[in-house]
Amino acid sequence: MQRPLAPVVAMVLPPREGFAPGRSGAIGLLAHGVAVPGRFAPVVLGPAQPAPFADVAFLPVRLSWLPLGTTRRYAIGAAAALRRLRPALIEVHNRLDLALFLARRFPAVPVLAFLNNDPQGMRGGASPAARTWALARLARIATSSAYLRTRLLEGVPPPARDPVVLPNWLDLALVPPSPPERDRVILFAGRVVADKGADTFVRACAAALPDLPGWHAEMIGADRFNPDSPDTAFIRALRPLAAAAGIAMLGYRPHAAVLAAMARAAVVVVPSRWPEPFGLTALEAMAAGAALLVSPRGGLGEFTAGAAMTIDPDDPANLAAALRAIAGDAARRAALAEAGRMRALEYDVSRGIARLDALRGDILRAWPAARPDPI
Repeated sequence: MQRPLAPVVAMVLPPREGFAPGRSGAIGLLAHGVAVPGRFAPVVLGPAQPAPFADVAFLPVRLSWLPLGTTRRYAIGAAAALRRLRPALIEVHNRLDLALFLARRFPAVPVLAFLNNDPQGMRGGASPAARTWALARLARIATSSAYLRTRLLEGVPPPARDPVVLPNWLDLALVPPSPPERDRVILFAGRVVADKGADTFVRACAAALPDLPGWHAEMIGADRFNPDSPDTAFIRALRPLAAAAGIAMLGYRPHAAVLAAMARAAVVVVPSRWPEPFGLTALEAMAAGAALLVSPRGGLGEFTAGAAMTIDPDDPANLAAALRAIAGDAARRAALAEAGRMRALEYDVSRGIARLDALRGDILRAWPAARPDPI
């Protein structure tokens, strides 16, 4: 690989993250969106896989042969790849333990950790002491929402380097145009698991659809973000309930197909029970011009407030009432759709790249003065 003139930034994905068309989860898609050469030269490091994205620099991580767990073997393999790459900055996505491992291996290189999940559920972040250590040892930590930043700092003394919120971004150019008349479709798109409120969606639609002639409901998604996702007990239990209600369970679809479905659906529902770290599906629905019904939990409420209808993900009757109300009010659907489109403009990938590059520049200017003492 010819070394570019711009500083090289190594973007290290989690050990099981896909990075290929049709096989990427949210982390892979986010990394792909900002791996654009410019002020910096990003190189994505991830698990070796067939046919990764061809429009960005990608370096496969080969697992170490040592008789260790997969995560440890991946970390050693990533370190070997980084020694060859010699980056100016290492960015680790969604793995505090991996970020800390690489910070130990490369004490002269600043390591930035991006968190898209609750740090209190991660290795290296479960306790206040662990999070205090991570904040002290890493060059910076960025979270995708203020909710995650609060979780990171819970019980932690004020750190020397304050964590920064960098929201998820979306390439609005990838969102297809909406037809003049949207389909009378109520859409769920995401992982079909209890945490995402998939069962609440089915029960609410079963109650509401008999009162909504001309409307129907669809579910896109599986247990995981790939075409080989297993047919879980949760999905098997949900399938007959959906069939009885006339809800089409379409299974896994590539990201482009999901965006196309959002662009034609009149209503998209994001009924997450768990505190969403950010909620990229909701942002995609807003950008696609659908009227959004959303749970406010976690980071979802931070960017959907005022541009979506709030629902209770634990109360199917509440969601059913909201579905009846929005299906019967074309003016309100149009108002929510326009508010969502305008809000999504604030999260375009171009703004994300600008903010990310500014953070990278700040880190490199402060280094090595901000470098922690050797362990």
